[in-house]
Amino acid sequence: MRRSDINAIIRQSDEFIRSFGFLLPPFAYWRPKEMQARLSEIEGVVSGRLGWDITDYGGGDFDKLGLFLFTVRNGDTADLARGRGMLYAEKIMISRRDQISPMHRHVIKAEDIINRGGGTLALELFASDPDGDIDQEAEVLVATDGLWRRLPAGGTLLLQPGESVTLRPGMWHAFWAEGKDTLIGEVSTVNDDLTDNIFRDPVSRFSTIEEDEEPLHLLVSDYPAWLENASGRAVAGS
Repeated sequence: MRRSDINAIIRQSDEFIRSFGFLLPPFAYWRPKEMQARLSEIEGVVSGRLGWDITDYGGGDFDKLGLFLFTVRNGDTADLARGRGMLYAEKIMISRRDQISPMHRHVIKAEDIINRGGGTLALELFASDPDGDIDQEAEVLVATDGLWRRLPAGGTLLLQPGESVTLRPGMWHAFWAEGKDTLIGEVSTVNDDLTDNIFRDPVSRFSTIEEDEEPLHLLVSDYPAWLENASGRAVAGS
């Protein structure tokens, strides 16, 4: 992806998020030089990989295959191992109309996916077989706002604004917005996008960036290069 396109997506996404009355935390608007100057304050931001996250999954066509995400809060995998502490994470996401987030599952993370407004959120769902692969036959059973819903393998679950679904570890899912661009909330156990995304097809979770202009704000995938270079040491979590 070109940095100029990423900058444009950030501006558009911020405006879209604000239109629903959702406000991002102050650090979201720090420019790269300010983040570098405040390294001593932002260990939690960097180690938790909080912030802007825009991906085309390596496909080169963001409008068709892509997702906008902003990680608002995130716990520590060490807390999960201990079974206490900050065991949760929260994201705000935008799925553009007919834009696919590709089929994948998580090994550790359970998540509530919430339609916060806009269009209809559609999810294609499969259960896992004993080897963790897609089960083409098994019925899918999911909780939607506390109510159980059953779908055939590969069935499409439609969520209207205000509705949500709980996806357990191992549940295969792809999703997209229908009708209008859609604001999506995610509340989950600790999020690890570096190791806990298993994709059905060969895609890249983070995009390669063509630096055709200066970044408006850093993406979480920028942190190792930009903040390590500023401090002279590796950042936490890199």
